[in-house]
Amino acid sequence: MRVLLTQDVKGLGQVGEIKMVADGYARNYLIPQGLAVPVTKGALKQAEMRRRAEARRRERYEAEATALAEALSTVRLNFKVKAGETGKLYGSITSADIAAGLELETGKPIDRRWVELAEPIHEVGTYRVPIRLSKGLMPQITVVVEGV
Repeated sequence: MRVLLTQDVKGLGQVGEIKMVADGYARNYLIPQGLAVPVTKGALKQAEMRRRAEARRRERYEAEATALAEALSTVRLNFKVKAGETGKLYGSITSADIAAGLELETGKPIDRRWVELAEPIHEVGTYRVPIRLSKGLMPQITVVVEGV
């Protein structure tokens, strides 16, 4: 039976793909779970409209992400935190702190999961922190941590 996938199915395919599967697999699992629909002219037309809308949305997001990447590449965040004599911080600077600082600096919402910080910053210094905006777009910002 030919089915049109309405969701990603591990081991089978991505949304919008047409796959040939066993009748029982389609009738007993894919269709009842809402993972696929039988291929019809209406379903194909609807999938094509969905694919076009997704392409437009992705194109718009890439344009916005490129503009944001240009703005972020010049950003320098300064954090003044309590630190000991050896430069160790009383606490840490996390990806959530960096994301909040970026939101204040740029005025655009930045998700903390976009901040590629391997581990929180525990020492005074200057750090280069990548921000993952999309698959191939990772501007780096400068984070300066000063002890008080």
